[in-house]
Parts: sequence; C-alpha cells; structure tokens
Amino acid sequence: MTLAIDVSGLNKRFGDKHVVRDLSLQVRQGEIFGFLGPNGSGKTTSIRMLCGLLTPDSGQGICLGYDVIRQSADIKRQVGYMTQKFSLWDDLTIAENLEFVARMFGMPNRQQAVDAALVELGLAGRRSQLAGTLSGGWKQRLSLAACLLHRPRLLLLDEPTAGVDPKARRDFWEEIHRLSAAGITILVSTHYMDEAERCHRLAYLAYGSLLAAGTAEEVIAAQRLHTWVVNGVHDPAVSSALLALPGVEQVATFGLTLHVSGQDARLLSAQLAQFCQAHGLNLQAAPPSLEDAFIHLMRDARDPFQG
Repeated sequence: MTLAIDVSGLNKRFGDKHVVRDLSLQVRQGEIFGFLGPNGSGKTTSIRMLCGLLTPDSGQGICLGYDVIRQSADIKRQVGYMTQKFSLWDDLTIAENLEFVARMFGMPNRQQAVDAALVELGLAGRRSQLAGTLSGGWKQRLSLAACLLHRPRLLLLDEPTAGVDPKARRDFWEEIHRLSAAGITILVSTHYMDEAERCHRLAYLAYGSLLAAGTAEEVIAAQRLHTWVVNGVHDPAVSSALLALPGVEQVATFGLTLHVSGQDARLLSAQLAQFCQAHGLNLQAAPPSLEDAFIHLMRDARDPFQG
C-alpha cells in the first residue's frame, strides 16, 4: 500500500528534556493510526512532527510526499488539526465559525464549501446556533467540520472525544471510518482502549520512546500474556494476595472479578488454581485485552523526568 508517512530517527528536545527519542514509523494512506501512552509520553509532539507542524531536531522522513524537515510548509497546507480543547469562537454561530475558517484558508467558493460541510457533518439545522451553547458532542462535530473545510489529505486528532458521551463518541468514530474509506489518512491520540481497537494500527509510546506498534491483535500477541478471570471477589485484600503469587505480573479489578495476567502460563495457572480452590473462588481463562498489554508494557517504562 502507498505510504502517507515514512519517517526514521525523529528526535525532539525542549530544553534539557528529550521528549521524543528516535521515532521510526510508517503510516499507510487512508489508515487510521492510533497513538496511546501515558500523559507526557510524547504522543502529541510525535504526531505534530509527523505532520510538519513541528520541526524535528534530527531524523528524516516523508509525509504526503514532502520532506518533514525541509518542506513542512507544504505539508501543513494539506493537514487538518483538531485540538483536544474546543478552539473555535463561542460568540459566533456554527456557520460564522466555518466562514471565518474558510477565509483564513483563503478558500475560493467559501459559501459553497461551508454549506457542504454543514450538510456532511449534520450541522445544517443548527447553522445559526452560537457555538458556545453547543454540547460537547456538537462542538466536536463543528471542530471536525472546520478541519475538513480545505479538503485535507491528512487529519490530526488530539484526544478528540475527551468529555463527550458514548453515543457522540460512537457517531464520531463512524465518521472517522467514513473519511478513512475516502482515502484520508488519520492520526489520532487517545486514552480509551475501545477507541484504540477501532484504529487500523497503533503505536504505544512511553516517555518519548516507541514501545510497540502494529494492529491491536499484534500488540497483544507480542506481550505473550496469559490472562485468567477470578470471579466472586468481595475482599480488596484478595488482589494483593494474588499479586504476591509466583507467576502473577498484574491484577486488575473489574466489578466483582479480577483479571490476573502473566507470561508463564503453566506457573500462573497452577498458582491460581491452588489459590482459588483454597479461597472458594471461581477461575476461568480469558483472552488478554489491549489494556492488559499496555499495562504490561508500562511495567519496565520509567519516567526520566522524575528523580
């Protein structure tokens, strides 16, 4: 498949902080590529470098056929950037916001472009509503409409669904997949595991370093984890007791169940079977989740900015 992005060895420092370390990545045209990681992991900085919005200190690569260091201005013209925080104008209507953005891009036939965006994003019936009165989900739609006005080839979405309800999130992702099918490449940062699973491929960063990349299934399989579900747990002390068992690497609570994971399948199953029999708990095997994989990845990651 045609590559929209192909970079290697990208680095970025802010003062004495090495925020992104030797990032190498390929993103296919029309792909939805997700970036995950803890706060401060370098997700947004990495995406901005890939899109020409931030110049790397070193490294090389191509985005949309342009050099990410020498031709960043050409890349920017073909990128739509949706920030996490609503960044349009509360005291303008939906239509006025889009008209203003169209003027900033110097677009010809601005009114036709605005009218088309209103229809495509389901905003036509609210065109005269002030942006400041919109709910989070409608502000999200307006932001996306503004990103798409100039028909970009690449979309950058920085935690786009933070603070919106589940239905608005689902509707948003349906729209994202429609745009992907139309050939637009999409880079999205998120903290939600269910959203990560909606991406075609993922990259997991921690403190500036790329720890894993691939499809959700590939990332999970690469950790070689085995997961068991312990049912009937009412005592928080059980979690601590399980974590102390040989072979147990992580324990996560889900209501009245515990998800217990480790890499040594034989040792883990033997220890858990003995523990559950002694404490009258039910035990059953389960496939490891993306969350299990990412927690496992974080076990050996250390924040270099903390003493």
